[in-house]
Amino acid sequence: MSDRPRTIDAHLHLWDRSVGEYRWITPELGPLYADFGPEEARAELDAAGIDGAILVQAEDSAADTRFMLDVAAANDWVLGVVGWVPLDDTHAALGALDALAGERRLRGIRHLVHDDPRDEFLDLPAVRASLAEVAARGLAFDVPDAWPRHLGAARRLAGSLPELTVVIDHLAKPPVGRDGFAEWAREFVALSELPNTVVKFSGLHLPGATFGIDSVRPLWELALERFTPERVMYGGDWPMTVPHGGYQPTWRVMRECLDDLGPKDRDAVLGGTAERVYRLE
Repeated sequence: MSDRPRTIDAHLHLWDRSVGEYRWITPELGPLYADFGPEEARAELDAAGIDGAILVQAEDSAADTRFMLDVAAANDWVLGVVGWVPLDDTHAALGALDALAGERRLRGIRHLVHDDPRDEFLDLPAVRASLAEVAARGLAFDVPDAWPRHLGAARRLAGSLPELTVVIDHLAKPPVGRDGFAEWAREFVALSELPNTVVKFSGLHLPGATFGIDSVRPLWELALERFTPERVMYGGDWPMTVPHGGYQPTWRVMRECLDDLGPKDRDAVLGGTAERVYRLE
């Protein structure tokens, strides 16, 4: 048996439009206007030499969470699920968490804050109370596309709930080559000072920027400097990469950054951090 640590993609999506509404998936998205299932995902992971993945919600619904948990139960390469509960209704959130208590693959919670019209969502008292319970149950909390509306709020959240692990997906979507980059960097650095925050090196096909090693490496170096490998996770963000050539071209760019690391640090970003943050079995 190999002693090699597991390599983990900490951010992968699946969706079946017969299961949920997925209102954001429209014909205008081209190749994303389709269903993406576990067989396709497994083939992409195998081609990249990745052992397993964390499935991350694509819709704020119980149906999407149920779909991912059912896929996890049938596929041992799914190491964990980041699902959804109605955080802005604490009573309903606790009921949903109770109903999910026996789901050992549920390892985190997420809400599509970037699609929520409320700028103050993460500051709402009900949301804070729900997330205190999320933390008490050993679950992490993912924040998608935090820049520009929710990066400061995520920092405030992490400061007010030190027992909650706050995971910032996609490095908060930095505005590379656009107005606001200096402000993003300041907030990103401030966030890094809170030890219960973690970032995902994922989702870096950014508006207005050409994806490649030249655009990605400066972001990678800042994340690594500020968070250290023990607080950075690799995520492929498939199938969101499909319009940009798919999993493998994205993986090659990300892997070029990872190959600059020594074995210990590379193992952390490629699995160890995810193992710890999501408390994987």
